[in-house]
Amino acid sequence: MMTATTRQSLPVASRKQPKQARSNHLVAAVLDAAVQVLTSEGAQRLTTARVAERAGVSVGSLYQYFPNKAAILFRLQSDEWRRTTALLCGILQDGSVPPLARLRALVHAFIQSECEEAPIRGALNDAAPLYRDAPEAAEARASGRHVFDSFLQEALPRADMGTRSLAADLVRTTLSQVGSSFSETPRTAPEIAAYADALADMLCAYLQGLMARDQAAATAP
Repeated sequence: MMTATTRQSLPVASRKQPKQARSNHLVAAVLDAAVQVLTSEGAQRLTTARVAERAGVSVGSLYQYFPNKAAILFRLQSDEWRRTTALLCGILQDGSVPPLARLRALVHAFIQSECEEAPIRGALNDAAPLYRDAPEAAEARASGRHVFDSFLQEALPRADMGTRSLAADLVRTTLSQVGSSFSETPRTAPEIAAYADALADMLCAYLQGLMARDQAAATAP
């Protein structure tokens, strides 16, 4: 049985970064093959040998860049985290758009992304015990939290840290849990739009209430 200590000791960082076109192609082929194995057979049946065979490369070539299956899975997960963080940054850091409009746009973009990437995300969730305790995983998750914290500091400039922290946690958790649950079933474009609208209404109403309290505190004698 894999213990917490075992999980923490697994190296999940890539052994080296590809610098030449051929190396980039090999890494891309390995990651694409890993996605295929994950979505068709699941995380438990993913092995370095199976991925190498699907990618058409030798296991030795794979090991030049990924020391084990946990490193492959973490690379796929970290790429997904980077895409999500880029999505958050692109929407929440746009100061030309009012905060409530930014939050609404984020909800729509996030739910759409969840539905598009549901198969691979579900498989990665099953594999999470292999890398979730790694320092690299904590660092990747922290970057997403920082984006939310900065957004709420702008939207609620007079709120105390506890209020902003609670709001950030509630919005992040709601998006993650609701998006994951909703995307488990294939959805049509109208279904996605209607669901995102309803979720955005709920979260925007919550933030609007906090903003009203924040503004009242500014005008209080």
